[in-house]
Amino acid sequence: MENAQTTWQTAAILIARLIFAAVFLMAVSFKFMDMGGTAGYIAAAGFPFPLFLAWCAAILETLLVVAFLSGAFFTPAALIAAVYVVFLGFSFHGPSRWAANQAEFGFFVDHFTFLAGLFFAAVHGPGSVLAVRMGWPARA
Repeated sequence: MENAQTTWQTAAILIARLIFAAVFLMAVSFKFMDMGGTAGYIAAAGFPFPLFLAWCAAILETLLVVAFLSGAFFTPAALIAAVYVVFLGFSFHGPSRWAANQAEFGFFVDHFTFLAGLFFAAVHGPGSVLAVRMGWPARA
């Protein structure tokens, strides 16, 4: 059976999906707990319409949580999350912030390790267990 996954592979995929979902769930939870604070952080980064953007981010992150937990639209969700993570890395932890706080470089680099995982997930899909088979590309 060429396509059969071993137990450890199935477990690893499910754990990875839970980690992706947990990261975005934590992010969206912080937004819902203090949307004004999130808007202030966005405004401090120089973006217009910070409250609107905070709500857009919260909605996106909620949809990502659902996609990672359910497996529905998994590949496009992972690709959208990848773009979002790179955007966040440059916008909030990019080179302009490194001189004032060297820890920002570490935060910046962390976004790229997350990006690598999201790309890997996008290529390999949600696995064969606990995954709704909806979205693009259709997998058997």
